[in-house]
Amino acid sequence: MAAAALIGVPPMTRDSGTMKGARQIRGGRRRPCDALGMAETSAMIWNPDMKATCERLRAKGKGQKVAIAAVMRRLILHANTLLRDRRNWTEQVPG
Repeated sequence: MAAAALIGVPPMTRDSGTMKGARQIRGGRRRPCDALGMAETSAMIWNPDMKATCERLRAKGKGQKVAIAAVMRRLILHANTLLRDRRNWTEQVPG
């Protein structure tokens, strides 16, 4: 979750005192979030796992932006795992 927060994917609260503001994605980090949005769009078209995630959330009644944010977060988690393990992405899970 920390890596996603660095890029600005999780919803940020806009509360102050007793005022409750709307939750918004992009907590001030527009450029990395925009670049990740392009990767997310491509992943939803070409990656069956990401496409299934988006369709599952939409079937549950979640909004399009919520589904997009979930796919973006999953991309960040996958990228962090690949970097941590120092390996390349493959379609098959290494055995």
